[in-house]
Amino acid sequence: MSFPFHRPNDTGRLSTGTRRVRTVVVVAAAAAAFALVSLTAIVPPGQAPGAVSDLADGSGADGSGVVGSGAAGAGAAAAASQGDVVIGVGDGPGQQTISVPQSVAQVLVSRDGYSGTTALDKLRQSGTNRDWAELVMIFGGFPRTESNITVMLRWMRQENGPDDWWLRNNPLNNGWGSGGGSGLGSYANLVIAAENCAEALHENSGYAAILAGFESSAPTSQIESAIWASPWASSHYANGAHWSSSPVPLYTAPAAAWG
Repeated sequence: MSFPFHRPNDTGRLSTGTRRVRTVVVVAAAAAAFALVSLTAIVPPGQAPGAVSDLADGSGADGSGVVGSGAAGAGAAAAASQGDVVIGVGDGPGQQTISVPQSVAQVLVSRDGYSGTTALDKLRQSGTNRDWAELVMIFGGFPRTESNITVMLRWMRQENGPDDWWLRNNPLNNGWGSGGGSGLGSYANLVIAAENCAEALHENSGYAAILAGFESSAPTSQIESAIWASPWASSHYANGAHWSSSPVPLYTAPAAAWG
């Protein structure tokens, strides 16, 4: 390659253009030399980029799995003989090796186990009349508020009594789906009874006021008045005269009743 040549002028100095050309040539040469040195340092001569070996591949000249020879290779082989995992890059005196103890790969991590229990399972396990009242709220999509549950407990007491509320697995003497139009039918278990109670409240238009009361978690007196006025009981609970507002004691039904 040739470069423009300028003769010195009368003052014996090179022109400004000549100084710029020489400066560019010197800088370019220095950059090229630096790049060559860096490349040699990163990938030593005789080793292609990415040539990495460990004890598993047995790629060393002596079958030890350690790449390289000389002092560096001997040191890596010594580490390998002690049960360490050795990774080597490069060959000859410039070889780089990393020795990792075998114990590092044997570290165990323990994790806590998790398990879940559904609301239905919890209510079954507890099994009281309050739990059944809550189950009706769940199946009906009603708020599980104290007002709603209190009304349901009082209603159950008026139908079957508190200490035998699971009689025939039909706590409210519901004729819907129980095979007994008069309310004297039975269900296979209390879970099915709760499903049918919720369904009856939603499907029978005669219970619309009861449904609205539960959905809005209305005051107990409002929901109870709707029950008395509905066709649920032919006696209409004597318009509330056969209805107690005293606290309802909790009783647990036999496990078999829950299915």
